[in-house]
Amino acid sequence: MNKILIVDYSWSGHTATLAQTISDMVASDRYQIQVQPSTFAKDMYATSDTAQQQLQSGNLPTLVQPLPDCNNYDVILVGGPVWSGKPATPIMSFLSTVDTGNALLAPFYTHAGTAGEYEATFKQFAGTRPVATGLGITGNAVDAANPKIKSWLEQLLKEEK
Repeated sequence: MNKILIVDYSWSGHTATLAQTISDMVASDRYQIQVQPSTFAKDMYATSDTAQQQLQSGNLPTLVQPLPDCNNYDVILVGGPVWSGKPATPIMSFLSTVDTGNALLAPFYTHAGTAGEYEATFKQFAGTRPVATGLGITGNAVDAANPKIKSWLEQLLKEEK
């Protein structure tokens, strides 16, 4: 049986809802990525500007919680919102700093209509670590996405066995 860790960052709450839905469907542990409350504004456009500045400067946000020990997991599901077609910068911080051992990484994400280059950028930050095909859900459709989530999990966990 696979030991699974769900890691998620949520700015608006959509990704947290998706992560909880996944957690309800599969036996797992959960780690929620957190940054200093003052890192991002409550306004979507101001947050986007801040994230763009972080990317341009290479100064990704600092995570405030101690990182989980990922070496005991077979699969790590990493979820976050799509910001300007890429993973939210806290997801990039996580991927840049955590040792995931030999675990398979599987991205899941929420977006406002398009995922852009989310999965390609996720793979870049994952480096040589194995990455499965991700799951993208429109943020306002998370509550109705159970069949899609279940299908993704079944396929992912079947491939991992």
